[in-house]
Amino acid sequence: MNDTSLGAAIRKTMLTANPLAKVMMTRDLVRRWRAGKLAFAFDVAMPDAPARPEKPELLPPNAMPRRGRGGSERGRLALLHALAHIEFVAIDLALDAAGRFGAEMGRDFVDDWLSVAADEAMHFSLLARRLRTLGSFYGAMPAHDGLWDAARETAHDVAARLAVVPMVLEARALDVTPMTVERFLAVGDERSARILQRIVDDEIRHVRFGTTQFAALCKIRGESPADLWKTLVQRHFRGLVKPPFNDSARRSAGLSREMMAGVATPQRPPHTPMHEMAGGSDQL
Repeated sequence: MNDTSLGAAIRKTMLTANPLAKVMMTRDLVRRWRAGKLAFAFDVAMPDAPARPEKPELLPPNAMPRRGRGGSERGRLALLHALAHIEFVAIDLALDAAGRFGAEMGRDFVDDWLSVAADEAMHFSLLARRLRTLGSFYGAMPAHDGLWDAARETAHDVAARLAVVPMVLEARALDVTPMTVERFLAVGDERSARILQRIVDDEIRHVRFGTTQFAALCKIRGESPADLWKTLVQRHFRGLVKPPFNDSARRSAGLSREMMAGVATPQRPPHTPMHEMAGGSDQL
């Protein structure tokens, strides 16, 4: 295995379990790629699943404990922990996209998803530091690996990966994170609110990468983006794409109301459950 190839560097990073080491290796990988020190070569297979640390304990989604009231300190810590776990898994999702589909999609695709990986590493670091400041730490509470189910489900097709991960799962964060920011501001936690605002601002760009690449792929394949998105979401996404939507953020990310109409369920929930405040849902 050539340790100067991009594929080998991505695989090595994904198979690093320690959170701090994964963050540092991701940053180093992206720096080396941008400096031209990694060959555009994918000479190894991506792992079926990334390495995970011993903590947090990973539970099935339906076995996760309730987080408590959103305004309580315990509830806010649980929410920050859930968000930190989402960002930690998102590092591997972005790396996997670059490593699994980079040879097919080319350098611009790789540039985009390695940029996302660097952002997710930064987001995780901010949230992990915030947890420590508040007297907790990443790994102090259980989490689940529902996000990686989407990676497994779409490992065979880059169009399916783009349709589900950035265009559904990450896009959900555009809807619910602003409400989460308001909840933290309401209890005077401005530092956490600033971190979450930074994350949602970056997520608009991440979703835009997905929608732009998906549209380009549809053009090559001679498919309608709206029709193919609807087909792939119905085939590969196990949840519901449900309102309310943040129309302005989604529009900035390339998801028009017309496209959303094809995949959204008609029901409007009476409120946003706490489990949906962690980046969109317990699957994200």
